[in-house]
Amino acid sequence: MSKTVGATILIDCMERKVEEDVRQPLSSSEQVMSEVHLGCPPNHSGPHLSHFTISLPLPHENSTLRGNADAVGDISISASTSFDLDEDGDPILTRRKKSPSHHLVLTIQHNITSSIPKVGLQVWRAELVLADFVLHVMSMSSDFDKVVALELGAGTGLVGILLARAAKTVFITDHGDEVLENCDKNVDLNAEIFHGKASVHVRELDWKDSWPPQETDTSPSKGRYSWTQSETEELKKASLLLAADVIYSDDLTDAFFSILKKLMSDNPEKVLYLAMEKRYNFTLDDLDVVANGYSHFRSYLITEKDDARCNLLDSASEPFFVGEQIDLRCIPCYVRDYNRGNDVELWKIKLKS
Repeated sequence: MSKTVGATILIDCMERKVEEDVRQPLSSSEQVMSEVHLGCPPNHSGPHLSHFTISLPLPHENSTLRGNADAVGDISISASTSFDLDEDGDPILTRRKKSPSHHLVLTIQHNITSSIPKVGLQVWRAELVLADFVLHVMSMSSDFDKVVALELGAGTGLVGILLARAAKTVFITDHGDEVLENCDKNVDLNAEIFHGKASVHVRELDWKDSWPPQETDTSPSKGRYSWTQSETEELKKASLLLAADVIYSDDLTDAFFSILKKLMSDNPEKVLYLAMEKRYNFTLDDLDVVANGYSHFRSYLITEKDDARCNLLDSASEPFFVGEQIDLRCIPCYVRDYNRGNDVELWKIKLKS
């Protein structure tokens, strides 16, 4: 390849790098910033309180009535209605007042920037997509009612807090004192949303540690977020696992699927819903903008399209993960004022043995 051609390729790739706003992988000490910073003042690093407005469908029992009322406008008339008459002898129709919008507001404490090890202090786009999915299932069915659920890498805890409106027990987990304390704060800030509906526990879960977790003497707050024996027993009954934006490094992806296999092995009915955002980097090895982290994630999954791999693995002795991508076009936006973008995906994942 000539120098001229090589230079042209390199320039083209550098231009694409600028256009796509991508960057080289950051070191653990460098600061990163999420695209989600609702209501945050400029040049503010956090912690900051944001108020997320959630639009909710009206209760199931009102859906038929509401549909009929909407069909005839805002005029309430029935066969037995008697009317007052005006001075011209015409009936005075009473118009039904429009119901106030049915919504709730979550108050979430979060940072606007953080280092890589503390990205759980921020709110990320995939977290809001997963929240939309959870809200959609809760509004359309009873599938999440009274379940025992586990959120992995919960960060701010936003998704688990919403799920607690329907579930029996929710374990909201992450790693690191500062992230756990911030998550615990958010649970307290929003306790009235699920008060009396679910037991919510913020717990330490290091994916690189053994499971069940061993009692260790570390930091003072580790004891506060440690597991009891009864909790680990209850977690075995969990049918629902959730995770958002936990795929951004190969080492972390390996650790994630390692702990996931341990958690899912004792119950073949467990299902994970994972929301993630593809992140593109320019690499000199590829001379291109690629999503290597996404490729590594996909290497763990067998899909329906992977017929050849499925046939081979059907006879394998080791369990493997089966993934099904969910069409986000079917999931309404319940969380207001955020842009999903084009690179967020939602996956349903099960362990097949």
